[in-house]
Amino acid sequence: MVNEERLQQWAKPPSEAEQTKADNAERIIRETLNAAPALRQLNFSVFTQGSYRANTNTRLNSDVDICVLEKDTFFYDVATHGVAEADVPGGPATLTYATFRSMVEQVLVDRFGRAGVTRGNKAFDVHANTYRLDADVVVAFQHRRFFSLPNGRLDWTSGIQIMPDSGSKIINWPDQVQENGVAKNNRTARRYKAAIRTLKRLRDQMQADHIPGAANIGSFLIESLVWNVPDDQFATSTYRDMTQNVLAGLWNATENDNTCLEWGEVSDLKYVFRGSVGLRQRVHAFVDAAWTYVDFS
Repeated sequence: MVNEERLQQWAKPPSEAEQTKADNAERIIRETLNAAPALRQLNFSVFTQGSYRANTNTRLNSDVDICVLEKDTFFYDVATHGVAEADVPGGPATLTYATFRSMVEQVLVDRFGRAGVTRGNKAFDVHANTYRLDADVVVAFQHRRFFSLPNGRLDWTSGIQIMPDSGSKIINWPDQVQENGVAKNNRTARRYKAAIRTLKRLRDQMQADHIPGAANIGSFLIESLVWNVPDDQFATSTYRDMTQNVLAGLWNATENDNTCLEWGEVSDLKYVFRGSVGLRQRVHAFVDAAWTYVDFS
């Protein structure tokens, strides 16, 4: 049985050393890119994303996720939001995604050496011992989801779009994830992120013990699952009761497709389960195995 003391330990935020590591990684990458003559005329920002930004990181010595966002060129979608293609503002792009990614790669290699920079399908794996830097650097363009306001004016929601070398595309909404996560955490007396960290560490321990149901359960998936748990389920006197509430709610909701069909990711701009064959069943199996592992009765 996983006792209250263990659950309290699992719920704790990353150490100050881990946060310092993330801050330093972001600073070094930003300074490197800002100082590069080849990028001086471009309008871009550098920021930490993922679990380090959300304060839900649980794995020691994991790479810091950093996004390099070029803001003057954007991808967009209009097909499902009542906006005509001709209404999208702006002219032809003057910079391609492939060119920008190659430019960033060259700057990183110039600074950290070819041996310190590995080009992956989605991100550059930057490991520079001299700088104590371990980072996954993603290059992105802005993604705009256009929609019409009631008065007919055009507006949009801004996210980021990544174009992996495999030829696919990935659209994420880091600002909305951050804002929504902070708001829910405040509403639940900081229990929301404590529950996320608890379930992540529970998954890690189950994986270490070779529990089949814990395989292929991603960290952001856990964040999105906990996001859909009602706020009042976090208001408990013990972490064991909170964990029980969360797992029970997830088990009931993922027992069939209909009860979680409308669930969204933390951004509330993407669905969790729609379009993902077998994911709901896999999540249900994980929650079922987690309940048994913690030994709730």
